[in-house]
Formats: sequence, structure tokens, C-alpha cells
Amino acid sequence: MMIAPDRPYDVLLVEDDEADALLIEDALLARGARNLTQVHDGVAGLDYLRDRGNTRPDLIVLDLNMPRMNGRELLAVIKQDEDLRTIPVVVLTTSSAPDDVSGAYRQHANAYVTKPVNLDDFERAVQSIDAFYLETVVRPPRP
Repeated sequence: MMIAPDRPYDVLLVEDDEADALLIEDALLARGARNLTQVHDGVAGLDYLRDRGNTRPDLIVLDLNMPRMNGRELLAVIKQDEDLRTIPVVVLTTSSAPDDVSGAYRQHANAYVTKPVNLDDFERAVQSIDAFYLETVVRPPRP
């Protein structure tokens, strides 16, 4: 059993598969997420992130294979955006192809987890993000 982080955190889940989204949500809520927002593709994810009225997530969980804007494209935009690049991103996808894994890390993903997700592995990946980022990152002020 994993120990929850010291403070609750907000998550943006960019996932088009409802069954996967439910499993991910359960794991994250058990880990201390207080607010989990799900969107179904990269365009909706980017719209959410750029809307100053929305809560800035402490963590983004990102599928790679989605309609409209895929996860690779969204990850590239996030990590090139001055206001968004500090948000940790966990890629969660069906692909274990070496090019996808190395490509995600080249684009500065913070972790890469393959589906079907082993919940223990997923929780360990989230815990490593918790330990390094969620306790040390200072949120930049929103203009």
C-alpha cells in the first residue's frame, strides 16, 4: 500500500477511453488527488490548460492515442509553453514501442506507463512524481 502525499493535488486526465479513465481516477483518488478533471482529447486538454478560470493541475496524466490532437502533439505544446512546462506529465498509453517511449522522454515527459495498466506500477510512477515535484514545485502566479 502506497502512502499518500502530504497534501492533496489536482489532476488533469487527458484520456479518451472511459474504462481506463475510471481505473486511473480510482488510483489517483486513493493517492490523494482532490480534484480530477477528465477531457477526451488533446484539443480539450489544451483548452482547459489555457483557460485562466480553471484550476491549474499539479499533474497531467496523458494518453498518446486520441482523436483531434494526440498526446504527442499536446505534450510538445505543454513543454514548449512557458506557463505550462513546469507541470509534471505522466504518459499512460498502450504503446511500449521504443520510439514512443524515447520520444515521450525527449519531449520531457516525467514518467511513461504502459496499458493495460498495472495499478501498482502506476501508483509507483505517480508516487515518484509526488515525491519530487508535488512537494517541491512552487506554482507560478497566473497573470
